Amino acid sequence: KSKRLQLDEIWSFVYADAKNVSCAKSAPEVAGDVWTWTALDAESKLIVSWMVGDRSGETACKFMQDVADRLTSRVQITTDGHRPYLQAVEEAFGFEVDFAMLEKIYSVPPQVGPVRYSPGECCGAITRKISGQLEAKHISTSFVEHQNLTMRMSIRRSTRFTNAFSKKIENHVHAIAIYFMHYNLCRVHQTLRVTPAMEAGISDHVWSLDELAEMLESN
Repeated sequence: KSKRLQLDEIWSFVYADAKNVSCAKSAPEVAGDVWTWTALDAESKLIVSWMVGDRSGETACKFMQDVADRLTSRVQITTDGHRPYLQAVEEAFGFEVDFAMLEKIYSVPPQVGPVRYSPGECCGAITRKISGQLEAKHISTSFVEHQNLTMRMSIRRSTRFTNAFSKKIENHVHAIAIYFMHYNLCRVHQTLRVTPAMEAGISDHVWSLDELAEMLESN
């Protein structure tokens, strides 16, 4: 029953980043850059849907259709400025959506010194109202961006500049699936004092790791 969703994509890689795949030895069929698309409920902080793939329009359409299939009412959506969202949201929702893009403007990061790998500083944002009747105060991607940080801190293979990166796409997807199950069902959100699943009304208790493991055994 989500009313407001924030969407974003987070980068990682499998086996080697894209520029090094061609010279990597014994690279698997799927190697290089991968993106995890996420849709977060701004009120409950629940991850409504997620998908691992490339950053193409085809993946965007599959992801948005999955998001639409999980909702029961009209929703306000905020995405970043990634252009494939335009077609993907229209195909999945038609005119039954309130949709805005929030494109942040960053300064050029330093090229030398100890902070040369740091991202550029955010120095502004452009809001684009695409469709529907939007509540301007809720046009934001702050919550989903904070979730991206939590994801990087929680999954070792998603940490930048690490040798713990995934060697196979299957392992990468499984690790992310476990993370989102734990995030939604087991981890008590600091401000909510309950799990996102409890806040969203789809669970009545904090799940234990044993319960997650039992789901695997039951299947």
